[in-house]
Amino acid sequence: MLARVDRNRLEALLAELGQPSYRARQVLDARRAGAVSWPDVTALPKALRARLGGELSLWALQPEDAQESADGTIKWRMRGSDGVTVETVLIAHDRGRRTVCISSQAGCALGCRFCATGLAGPGRDLSADEIADQAEFAAAQAATRGARLGNVVFMGMGEPLQNLEAVLGGVRTLRSVDGLGLSGRRIAISTVGWVPGIRALAESGEPVRLAVSLHGSDDATRSELMPINTRWPIASLLAECRRYCDTTGRRVFIEYLLLDGVNDAPADARRLAELLRDGRFHVNLIEYNPTGTPYRASPGDARERFRAALAAAGIEASVRRSRGADVDAACGQLAGRSEPTLQLASSAK
Repeated sequence: MLARVDRNRLEALLAELGQPSYRARQVLDARRAGAVSWPDVTALPKALRARLGGELSLWALQPEDAQESADGTIKWRMRGSDGVTVETVLIAHDRGRRTVCISSQAGCALGCRFCATGLAGPGRDLSADEIADQAEFAAAQAATRGARLGNVVFMGMGEPLQNLEAVLGGVRTLRSVDGLGLSGRRIAISTVGWVPGIRALAESGEPVRLAVSLHGSDDATRSELMPINTRWPIASLLAECRRYCDTTGRRVFIEYLLLDGVNDAPADARRLAELLRDGRFHVNLIEYNPTGTPYRASPGDARERFRAALAAAGIEASVRRSRGADVDAACGQLAGRSEPTLQLASSAK
């Protein structure tokens, strides 16, 4: 397995080859400019590119193909050196702002009933390099389109808190000067409720945001949707979330997927409000995106009634609009099965 490019590895290899130290900066600049593979690093002589390519991977996950949504969202399929694939999504906002949704595992073992990744089954953990490179590649690709990456969310394939050591390694890279230089508040880690990981994240000291997928206001409903609830029911999960708030001084974002006739009644909203009544939470209401399951998205009027019931109980809530659903890039749709519709942008001419 080839090692991934970073400054230390590059400088050491270039010194062995008798190359000037500025070559390392040329390689890193080419990555930031959108280079996809070694032939795109045109500032280097062809023979040196070939030699470096035999020793180092330009990206820890090799971008293979891309799909672009009608709303400007882009999804890439990325392949590891062992053949596993994951998907990474660059979400388009207005005024050139972008958010990247990255994966932490190639698959997921937790089996949420509405999620394409969960339905696909477990896969291996990604390394810290593989995690960080998804965001760095997306930032470079955004720049080729005149856009700017402002946020990173661990809401792609996998359960981040089951792979926390690598996730935190990736976070540290993204926060570093040699990475993207992001502040912790620009990075969000989402969990389906892996309770030991919430505790470990709080103790890590990394100033990231935490989002918890709840999707049910009673244990029967949540257990049907999310098998993990049989291990850590709502009461124990929210107790751990409150400890996280007390330890970090930060609130927790509650993700709530609205499913027609399943969890979207005003009574569900009132139960949810009772669960969250102490004010340490903000609720994000999420639109369901088709994943080949029998579930349906709640209609707009049901969503507004749900939000109104939360507001009446004093609970702050936002609606997260679906982006990229036409190319299976929206929340819950990632499964590593992209069909290319877009040429990979690169700096090669």
